[in-house]
Amino acid sequence: MDFQGPIFLEALTSNSLIQGVQITIALTVVAFALGLVIGLVVAVLRDSRLRVLRALSWTYIWIFRGIPTLIQLFIVWQALPQLFPALREPWFTPFLAATITLAFNEAAYAAEILRGGLLAVDDGQRLAARALGMPPFKVFSKVVAPQLTRVAIPAMANDFITLLKITSLASVTSLRELMTNTQAAVSSSFRFAEWYLAAALYYLVLVSIFMVGQSWLERRYQWTSRARTPRSLIRAIGR
Repeated sequence: MDFQGPIFLEALTSNSLIQGVQITIALTVVAFALGLVIGLVVAVLRDSRLRVLRALSWTYIWIFRGIPTLIQLFIVWQALPQLFPALREPWFTPFLAATITLAFNEAAYAAEILRGGLLAVDDGQRLAARALGMPPFKVFSKVVAPQLTRVAIPAMANDFITLLKITSLASVTSLRELMTNTQAAVSSSFRFAEWYLAAALYYLVLVSIFMVGQSWLERRYQWTSRARTPRSLIRAIGR
């Protein structure tokens, strides 16, 4: 069966793939944002003074990094509703199941990246800020967060792109994202090359856009870092 350009163009402009792209973007952004918050909590607990909190955070990371993401999706979407009947449709939708699974999975990786960023911040700066009377939240937002962001951006951006690509695994929950809609179109038309190449092109465009955003963020925070000399940092602490 020869490759046909008109069918490829039809696939590119089809509503099913465009709607799949929209759901893929929404799933990636929501899961990444939620995973970032959970990951930050886990990263802080990893260096807690309490041994039980350190053990819990380590166990969390060990479990979610040790089990393949596809199996986690099957567990959340198919196994958990059998164990807990309350976890069933209509409120437990494929989007919710996929978002929860990918967010908790993402948090395990984000925690290690953010922990590395937290360790990169000199303790002397925290102590100086506290000595000047800054409350803990202001120490984090004014002193720690800017430096943590600069250190973590390259790895987190790479993690975001990886998350975008593994959203295709959410097809096992019947979520109508890009991969699910592509497979449905292939099943009805038997045009493998045209539809899969169109889906691949969409993924490539999305990743390229996010890579441009990553470069912009890196330039912005590198500039901020150069501008924030120790003297200017002290002035910021004193506000």
